[in-house]
Amino acid sequence: MRTAEIKRRFLAHFEANGHTVVPSAPLPAIDDPNLLFINAGMVQFVPYFLGQQPAPFPRAVSVQKCIRTPDIDEVGKTSRHGTFFQMNGNFSFGDYFKAEAIKLSWELITNPIDAGGFGLDPDKIWATVYLDDDESIEYWRNVGLPAERIVRRGKADNFWSMGIPGPCGPCSEIYVDRGPAYGQEGGPAVDEDRYMEIWNNVFMQYERGPGTDKENYPILGELPAKNIDTGMGLERMASIMQGVDNLYEIDEVRPLIDKACEMTGKRYNVTHTHTASESHPDDVRLRVIADHVRTALMLIGDGITPSNEGRGYVLRRIMRRSIRAMRLLGWQEPALPQLLPVARDCMSPSYPEVATDFERISQYAYAEEDAFLSTLRAGTTILDTAIADTKRASGSKLSGDKAFQLHDTYGFPIDLTLEIAAEQGLSVDTDGFRSLMAEQRKRAKADAQARKTGHADLSAYRGSLEAGGEVEFTGYAEIARESRVRSLLTPAGETLAVAGEGDLIELVLDTTPFYAEGGGQQADTGHITVGSGRVQVLDVQKPIPGLIVHKVKVLSGEVRAGEAGFAEIDITRRKAISRAHTATHLVHQTMRNFLGEAATQAGSLNAPGRLRFDFNTPGAVPGSVLIDVEQKINEVLLEDLEVRAFLTSQAEARAMGAMALFGEKYGDVVRVVEVGDYARELCGGTHTERSGQLGLVKILSESSIGSGVRRVEALVGLDAFSYLAKEHLLVSRLAELYRVPNDQVADRVEQTVAQLRDAERELEKMRAQMVLAGAASLAGSAIDLGGVAFVGTEAPEGAAANDVRTLAQEVRGKIAADRAGVVAVAARANGKASLIVAVNGAARARGLDAAALVKGALSGRGGGNADLAQGGGLPAEEAPKLLAAVEDAVRQAA
Repeated sequence: MRTAEIKRRFLAHFEANGHTVVPSAPLPAIDDPNLLFINAGMVQFVPYFLGQQPAPFPRAVSVQKCIRTPDIDEVGKTSRHGTFFQMNGNFSFGDYFKAEAIKLSWELITNPIDAGGFGLDPDKIWATVYLDDDESIEYWRNVGLPAERIVRRGKADNFWSMGIPGPCGPCSEIYVDRGPAYGQEGGPAVDEDRYMEIWNNVFMQYERGPGTDKENYPILGELPAKNIDTGMGLERMASIMQGVDNLYEIDEVRPLIDKACEMTGKRYNVTHTHTASESHPDDVRLRVIADHVRTALMLIGDGITPSNEGRGYVLRRIMRRSIRAMRLLGWQEPALPQLLPVARDCMSPSYPEVATDFERISQYAYAEEDAFLSTLRAGTTILDTAIADTKRASGSKLSGDKAFQLHDTYGFPIDLTLEIAAEQGLSVDTDGFRSLMAEQRKRAKADAQARKTGHADLSAYRGSLEAGGEVEFTGYAEIARESRVRSLLTPAGETLAVAGEGDLIELVLDTTPFYAEGGGQQADTGHITVGSGRVQVLDVQKPIPGLIVHKVKVLSGEVRAGEAGFAEIDITRRKAISRAHTATHLVHQTMRNFLGEAATQAGSLNAPGRLRFDFNTPGAVPGSVLIDVEQKINEVLLEDLEVRAFLTSQAEARAMGAMALFGEKYGDVVRVVEVGDYARELCGGTHTERSGQLGLVKILSESSIGSGVRRVEALVGLDAFSYLAKEHLLVSRLAELYRVPNDQVADRVEQTVAQLRDAERELEKMRAQMVLAGAASLAGSAIDLGGVAFVGTEAPEGAAANDVRTLAQEVRGKIAADRAGVVAVAARANGKASLIVAVNGAARARGLDAAALVKGALSGRGGGNADLAQGGGLPAEEAPKLLAAVEDAVRQAA
């Protein structure tokens, strides 16, 4: 039974028994900041199990995509480990408990196939229960399982918890006896290779309280609402149903191994082996390729893209492992253009979106492979030389500086260096590598500081600071003041005595009302009058602690060091920035109110009339939540709360609940800004006096800027009002065009879009029908080439690749099975010709091979297997020649 059919039967069985079918959540962990990816079927239901939210349905069933990253290094070493897997699960939220859970699972696995079940032999089923769970034993007996195949096991095997205070309870696992060929008798407690677990029923019966040892949190008592969480590994069940021994032989994985074997000329040895020591090295690598390519397809399909951190790094790592495994098998060209389509075809019966979105998925995947192949070409040569040099010197450890050079100069990842070195019997000086990485980060920080100060010589700044002490900032209380010019500097850090009209210089005052850029708040601008000169302040920075530097342009006259001056900020800009900064505090607090305290600030920009707020959260914020956040913020504005800033000790600030930014350093005395009792945060920026002065906050967008980091952009005050006015004009114009009231515009636009999509689907359907309509007549018109029925035809121009492939298969299927048949279909699209060849079993028995025919017609290009292959890339006008080439090859072979 194919994997997709197992999945379908599972969902249908529980839906027929009152369960709501819930789609798989995307692989990124959407509700748990501690997870990179969803790793179990129950993850998306955790809020219901913990009582944080009421369950919207009493019963649910799902097939959840999962990834477990700790298994990455184990993939290939055994025939069972994989990163991507699918967890079938049925769940009850206080609706039914042990008796029905056991009954439902028993019925599905033992009911005959023609009755919708899996048809497993009841005499081969075993169950395990927790030591004192007499109830479960009784219920297993009630469904017909004899006592000798019900095994009591201890806490390590049959008691479940989340590892935190909350629901927990006994579990009952289901095993299948695969027979004496797989191990000794005695049940699951004796041999879990022979007796393979396929299902786990978890009974959330108790509640654990807090404790010092998370493995032994005290049991507080029984929960009034007992929940059910069950899991059936889809891949493991598929191996049982398909009569194979490991996950690399099931229908969703084996085609990838076959394709890799075809490309590299290797052979995969099917074996009952589950350990690395008994596996051939090629088998190990083939398993890595199959698992990782499939996982990469599903990750990119769910929106993950390769990067150097978080989820993106996991994706990058598994892609690079699969690419390198292909090279170790002898394949030197890009491999994913041939492997990824096979993974798509394996997974699309269960997840159609990987086919419909394949263009986007493949773009990311192929670009990553191209980039990595360039990295490999440069890095591997250097690494091989370094390894050889180390061995010649009788060394056993590759130096940290060589590993760092590979990483820093060539982008060669350290984990790959470790892996390749280990294969050559060498270790790597990781301490030295980490030390060099730390120095690089220190230099990068210094470079960033240098960019901030215009690469000036810091000694001039230090001299100014030492001569006059710290510059006093008075801008919290005033917008203008008299001061004295302490020093003038060129952008290169040279001291000036005088500057004239048109000069761009840096100016230090003894005291200043100008706010220096910091904490996400942009700097003030304005003017300074000094003697006969007047300067425009373009930017204000703090190149070293305690020193405020004004970057200015001399508009008129001359400016001299030591002269008195009058500094005046642009008050309109200051107020607009202050409104944005106060709004940022409100956005921060409100996001935490709605998303939880994990939604902490990760960065911000406070500019005139607008803000950008970055925050940590595991997934996208629903649109409905953004609406609620915006409404709450504007309600706070209507309350016109006082905005107050004061200094206090860091300990006192934390005691009163003031938020501090992660990674920021604070002194013993800190400045706290609070908006009434609503928001309280450590902050050195400028703010409004009352929340009502913000006028209006309008959230424009929410998006991802990296792994686990989201960005909200918003307008404040007059900018928000102007935006809404323009939006109102747009909506009014659309209302005129649709001739509906403004509040119906969105519905009409949605209707229009839906109609267009329906029309596109109909056109696609019609095109597919047109392509396939002639399949029977084409088969009937086959010519005989030495006893081989040959059909050579062109698909309608522009036909989709899937439709062309289906046409070839349809025509082949209409040739009598006992008659050798070869079908060649050429297609033209986007100025290029492609070729698909399908060969039936009788033709293969005569030595005809689809992949060989394609490669023969395309001068060695193309790929596939003996029954179906494809290739392309020639100019469109070459399509007839491709068909003629296949026909000639069949004629000669026949």
